[in-house]
Amino acid sequence: TIIKKDVVIKESTRILSGSYLEGCNIGKNCIVGPYARIRPKTKIDDNVKIGNFVEIKNSKIGKFSSVSHLSYIGDTTIGKKVNIGAGTITCNYDGFHKNKTIINDGVFVGSNCSLVAPIKISKNSTIGAGSVITKNVPISSLAIERSKLLIKKKKKR
Repeated sequence: TIIKKDVVIKESTRILSGSYLEGCNIGKNCIVGPYARIRPKTKIDDNVKIGNFVEIKNSKIGKFSSVSHLSYIGDTTIGKKVNIGAGTITCNYDGFHKNKTIINDGVFVGSNCSLVAPIKISKNSTIGAGSVITKNVPISSLAIERSKLLIKKKKKR
């Protein structure tokens, strides 16, 4: 574990092996890692779980939220009691600008989702696993985006 400058870690928080922290503020009763990377300008509120192979940059994570594994969260504000599924990424860079993602309280994001910023996921909404979300999601909504599965017979060689 590497803890660089400008890191604040509050009481009863556990930083697990292989994690890298720099320029961040981590609240009370959190679990970070193993192998998490918390980059500058990140604020993690109390009672948050940041799991293995998660990278967070320039973001705020609200109380009782969880980003458990294999995710990238950049330039994002996450509210309270939010679950971010495995393999979820915020697509914050369009090649010219860094864009913001806002995920409000009580949101559930399924595994393997891409949230294309700028975007807002409103309170108590659910994002179906495997979705690429490119538009704002209204309050208490279910957003699912999946292409139609196409299966064709292979030609013999």
